[in-house]
Amino acid sequence: MCNNCDYTIHGRHHHFGWDNSFVPTERVAPGSTIEFQCLDSSGGQLQPDSTVADVALLDFAKVNPVTGPIYVDGAEPGDALKITIEMFKPSGFGWTANIPGFGLLADDFPEPALNIWTYDAASLEPALFGKHARVPLKPFAGTIGNAPAEMGLHSVVPPRRVGGNLDIRDLAAGTTLYLPVEVAGALFSVGDTHAAQGDGEVCGTAIESPMDVVLKLDLVKDARLKTPRFTTPGPVTRHLDAKGYEVTTGIGPDLMTGAREAVSQMIDLLAGRYGMDPVEAYMLVSVCGDLRISEIVDMPNWVVSFYFPRCVFE
Repeated sequence: MCNNCDYTIHGRHHHFGWDNSFVPTERVAPGSTIEFQCLDSSGGQLQPDSTVADVALLDFAKVNPVTGPIYVDGAEPGDALKITIEMFKPSGFGWTANIPGFGLLADDFPEPALNIWTYDAASLEPALFGKHARVPLKPFAGTIGNAPAEMGLHSVVPPRRVGGNLDIRDLAAGTTLYLPVEVAGALFSVGDTHAAQGDGEVCGTAIESPMDVVLKLDLVKDARLKTPRFTTPGPVTRHLDAKGYEVTTGIGPDLMTGAREAVSQMIDLLAGRYGMDPVEAYMLVSVCGDLRISEIVDMPNWVVSFYFPRCVFE
């Protein structure tokens, strides 16, 4: 429990998808600090003793549960909800999976795969992957958003202009996030917590890990914000930068094709150099490698780069 929090929202108060008719779990004043108990993105379907067979049994109607919603007094359409991300309380357990039909290279990896992670929740020392790789950790919430104005139930999978499944790894402790408000009270929810992720989350999953999140919710009246924006408290890659990077590229007229090529080249590099199964390399790069658009002005071809931190193996 959070001693300095105004409210604690327990994990049983979760929902699937976005719907502005959901009854709020709590009604709070602007400026309130709230601890949210967040489930992992499988909603507890994957556990420390799970095997790859369990990946094929996932019920996709129960993925990405989010804790909430929270009604913020005075929030009106046109305002922005200001979310100060105070801290995370990790669990020490996580998983990464290749889910058939999902991910950037779904056609190349049609079979399920699963890696179960254990990590020190107090020290957040890099987590062991296989026998030799150690992945630096940086907890964040993958899904964080307000209810949309459109009536009805909307999938939690795609990100939206009011937030949702953003999967931005820099929404970590110390960051301030601003989300457009489209309905009275904002109806804010959060979940899909990760212990680590690379930019792009290329295999479709990060280190999916249940944890508690402490947030302060406030309002910016009449902000007229069109899409989410955020401010970081300082550098965002120091946990990865120490040893430099291996970088592969994809070049051509289509950014998605370039992204796939850059990631495929990195998988080939790691699998060949370290004797990894390609699907293991795929899951590894998803939790710590970064896709970047390096150049998008010299038509007709653009450059997509994939950065893999050398500190993982050194």
